[in-house]
Amino acid sequence: MPALVDNLGNLIEGAAEGNLVILDSWPGQSRTLYGDHDRFVDTYFKTFRGMYFTGDGARRDEDGYYWITGRVDDVLNVSGHRMGTAEIESAMVAHPKVAEAAVVGVPHDLKGQGIYVYVTLNAGEEPSDALRTELRNWVRKEIGPIASPDFIQWAPGLPKTRSGKIMRRILRKIATAEYDALGDISTLADPGVVQHLIETHKSMSAA
Repeated sequence: MPALVDNLGNLIEGAAEGNLVILDSWPGQSRTLYGDHDRFVDTYFKTFRGMYFTGDGARRDEDGYYWITGRVDDVLNVSGHRMGTAEIESAMVAHPKVAEAAVVGVPHDLKGQGIYVYVTLNAGEEPSDALRTELRNWVRKEIGPIASPDFIQWAPGLPKTRSGKIMRRILRKIATAEYDALGDISTLADPGVVQHLIETHKSMSAA
């Protein structure tokens, strides 16, 4: 059966938000990782002892239904408020001028984590400071003031694997100016996107 636990592994009752775990086994459950059982245990059972940790954050409503809020490493803690990056991204791409968006967390002196958004605009749309303000206000209206982006960087494209997965690790490093710690980018569908994002970030930092 599914359950929610806090970051210390304590079970959370009622309508709440936390880390999604499975308390019991189920038919077809994986039991090991071929050739590396220790890694299997460390990944799924070490974080919360005796529980299978999915790696997802979730919210349980008053009716007992579970709603996935995103991967735990994709959940931001802004001024004590937990929110999934997917929630902010969904609000951003709902704007008629936005084609794609990716959200990462960055260190923030007051909030703990700030919201950094990479935005790809639809064809024919021009980036501007006025549009940045418009997008911030849009997210405030869709979610609330706490979700208002602290930084918006224009991105002609996002670093993706050939299967289409956005490499958020790279986006986090660029957002925090860790340009030399990006790791291997040769597997990206378009490695050239990374250099463009770095140059844009540098120009924003210098402004």
